[in-house]
Amino acid sequence: MRIEEESQGVSASTKHLVFAYYVTGHGFGHATRVVEVVRHLILAGHDVHVVTGAPEFVFTSEIQSPRLFIRKVLLDCGAVQADALTVDRLASLEKYSETAVKPRATILVTEVEWLNSIKADLVVSDVVPVACRAAADAGIRSVCVTNFSWDFIYAEYVMAAGLHHRSIVWQIAEDYSHCEFLIRLPGYCPMPAFRDVIDVPLIVRRLHKPGKEVRKELGIADDVKLVILNFGGQPSGWKLKEEFLPSGWLCLVCGASDSQDLPPNFRKLSKDAYTPDIIAASDCMLGKIGYGTASEALAYKIPFVFVRRDYFNEEPFLRNVLEHHQCGVEMIRRDLLTGHWKPYLERAISLKPCYEAGINGGEVAAHILQETAIGKNYTSDKVSGARRLRDAIVLGYQLQRAPGRDLAIPDWYATAESELGISTPIPPDVDNSLNLSGENFEILHGDIQGFPDTVSFLKSLTELDAVNVSEKKSEKSRERKAASGLFNWEEELFVARAPGRLDVMGGIADYSGSVVLQLPIREACHVAVQRVHPSKHRLWKHAQARQNSKGQGSVLQIVSYGSELSNRGPTFDMDLSDFMDGEQPISYSKARQFFTQDPSQRWAAYVAGTILVLMTELGVRFEESISMLVSSSVPEGKGVSSSAAVEVASMSAIAAAHGLDISPRDIALLCQKVENHIVGAPCGVMDQMTSACGEANKLLAMVCQPAEIIGLVEIPNHIRFWGIDSGIRHSVGGADYGSVRIGAFMGFKMIKSTASEILSHSLPSTNGLNHDELEGDGVELLGAEGSLDYLCNLSPHRYEHLYAKMLPESILGEAFVEKYANHNDPVTIIDHKRTYGVRASTRHPIYENFRVKAFKALLTSATSVDQLTSLGELLYQCHYSYSACGIGSDGTDRLVQLVHEMQHSLSSKSNDGSLFGAKITGGGSGGTVCVIGRNCLQSSQQIFEIQKRYKGATGYLPFIFEGSSPGAGRFGYLRIRRNLSSKQS
Repeated sequence: MRIEEESQGVSASTKHLVFAYYVTGHGFGHATRVVEVVRHLILAGHDVHVVTGAPEFVFTSEIQSPRLFIRKVLLDCGAVQADALTVDRLASLEKYSETAVKPRATILVTEVEWLNSIKADLVVSDVVPVACRAAADAGIRSVCVTNFSWDFIYAEYVMAAGLHHRSIVWQIAEDYSHCEFLIRLPGYCPMPAFRDVIDVPLIVRRLHKPGKEVRKELGIADDVKLVILNFGGQPSGWKLKEEFLPSGWLCLVCGASDSQDLPPNFRKLSKDAYTPDIIAASDCMLGKIGYGTASEALAYKIPFVFVRRDYFNEEPFLRNVLEHHQCGVEMIRRDLLTGHWKPYLERAISLKPCYEAGINGGEVAAHILQETAIGKNYTSDKVSGARRLRDAIVLGYQLQRAPGRDLAIPDWYATAESELGISTPIPPDVDNSLNLSGENFEILHGDIQGFPDTVSFLKSLTELDAVNVSEKKSEKSRERKAASGLFNWEEELFVARAPGRLDVMGGIADYSGSVVLQLPIREACHVAVQRVHPSKHRLWKHAQARQNSKGQGSVLQIVSYGSELSNRGPTFDMDLSDFMDGEQPISYSKARQFFTQDPSQRWAAYVAGTILVLMTELGVRFEESISMLVSSSVPEGKGVSSSAAVEVASMSAIAAAHGLDISPRDIALLCQKVENHIVGAPCGVMDQMTSACGEANKLLAMVCQPAEIIGLVEIPNHIRFWGIDSGIRHSVGGADYGSVRIGAFMGFKMIKSTASEILSHSLPSTNGLNHDELEGDGVELLGAEGSLDYLCNLSPHRYEHLYAKMLPESILGEAFVEKYANHNDPVTIIDHKRTYGVRASTRHPIYENFRVKAFKALLTSATSVDQLTSLGELLYQCHYSYSACGIGSDGTDRLVQLVHEMQHSLSSKSNDGSLFGAKITGGGSGGTVCVIGRNCLQSSQQIFEIQKRYKGATGYLPFIFEGSSPGAGRFGYLRIRRNLSSKQS
């Protein structure tokens, strides 16, 4: 239902009504729009009790009436900001738990008593969840007024933060399900907890004075270009400088501290300044997106230069409204902080904002609330609360779904992929060249090898050229717009391809030197690279502005497809001179700081970091500009090494474009340095080695000491592997990969120390073993164990015989350092205040190395049920060993249990079995499980049945990985050139 702006608004009611209006404890945007609704309710003669954590002056400065009552109570916390532009997801959930979950029972009792005491006729919420439940308990109708709901915002947070917070989303959705209906504002997010919706115009604060009068009072001439800086608290450590503004501009700063010194072309606004009037009097606004800033920019047709807010999940929907109405310009954070404002401001004032819809939403919403309180029924097709709850839970899982695999995914979330056509299958009888050597591209080197995804990627390059000459660029995605001007089509391009990997055996034991068995998967990353002389490069406007101010130099520009499916910006650019410190490359630690300053562009460390590693390790110097396009179909956060695929494809393409002859093994080792030292992830090398050196339908066997390939293991024809994604991203809560790694290195240090002490008579007896009784072989073994290079070189029986009982279950970091000084791991740092699990973390790689060797030997043994059963048993053992280390998850446990149930079902036993085992993979704490079974139709049917049952239990449809493709080394590279003659004809 939609209420148009010509609604009659609020008329004085013959009945005096009492409204209880709950306002969420998140930012001023909610409070300022509530003011407009409340003002109209009071004008109609009603009492309004506002329940809020916001300051009173926000309401009382606009409404001076004895009918307004302010009750200061915080019943939710919104999103906790790590800084002015970044939401801390885990802190948000933890604070909500402390604010609204733990004291929930008390809150409900208190609110019900209070609602009855004021004799409330209607409860209104913007958009406090518990208010709806309290209203229901008190027998009072409730209505929500909002553009987003907290179940939508938190759904992505809980997937990232761990299972112990997931019930928060369920509870919030259940609370909202008690709401009568939703008054929905423009720029809204999906809100499936509400089944009845009424759309209203923008709710926006009214103007008090015309723009000319505001300028006159501020003493600002009409010919001065005016920008208002509106961040609600500036980014920490940020210093404004005079050169940030173009000549003839003045910036009015909201929220500047009294002690802050500003340049002459910046001016502080007073604390009580009425910002809507100043926004309307300005030429443009620079700030962060929120409902308040976006609605006022739209209403008063003021161009808005905005900077992304990381994990602020309502932002894409507000941004779309701004851009659709020619009112928004996105600025990258680095340019905000370094003062490259000019191109953005100039672009903003060239816009012609065209929002013509209503802006009287406050009046319209107040009328609906009044009529509802009187008794009017606005709802149409009531659906049960349980149905609403189920929809909300499904949405939470959908946010983490496999791209393109779940038909139930709403269009708003699948847009980027559907435009790119990444997952569109190519019929086997189609000519894979797709006229690439005639009509579109000429392949000067390499072979597409019949890969459908490579054909699709090259087609996307062709379409980019079409976008570049098209007059319909506005219809394309933001990524495509940025990429359309990336390449010079008169120059050659170099394309590399690198797959993700399925960890069949080995997993987290790689950093301890284990043998690992890895299968390159079908999904892969493609990277196109072009070298361009600085005099010919085509730069984005903000990059060109930097060049104009600094002088011409080499520039790196990257576009990454799929940004709309995750929290990252679609583009990255930098001057390559930023990688130099005098005559030498900058340190890896400085590079890490460089890439972490903007979380939305942190992904660029995986791509651009390969350039710095080549500079540092091989002495390569890049004199020309570099343009890169990254397109990956390897799903992120699913434990199949999407990061390694990006790194290997990027470095392979860069090496090819610059004529560098680097072996696949060395590319893998260099890419590991990118991840360890620039990204800062303490991974082993198996991911990069598989992506670079793997071959299709074969297991790459390697000993990670540090990275020696020992062969390719043929997968027998009767055996098949699948990967099933749990939908749970790597958890940052509880034990994690890094802490388990540290625990393993601690245990390794203790074992070596113990061996040396026994050998040197420091311990006359350990576990009943006297040194005097040792024979020559025993002394030799202790000597070897005291100087081990890798933990996995210790055999399980020696571990059990001598060392298992002396290892502590866990140890405080401070206590370990005091006794052992360090743990000798170059890529992790011990937190002195943290307790690390030692025994399980140490035991796992020792036994895993043995399991992998046994698994490898069994693959080549005689075909039998015993062979498959034994292979499956090894997978199960590995899985439960992960859990003992603390890096399991309920999702992966559920999938393994489903495989186990399927294996022991009557139908499987009657056919000698189909599925035989499963294990969690990679870094654990979620991600994908690897399943082994017979290569037969029944196995595939059972995999799909598991997929179906998992969705039935969780609401999430798992992505199934099946099939394989070769590593980057086997693919090589393509050198292509656009066929300009066919284009002209």
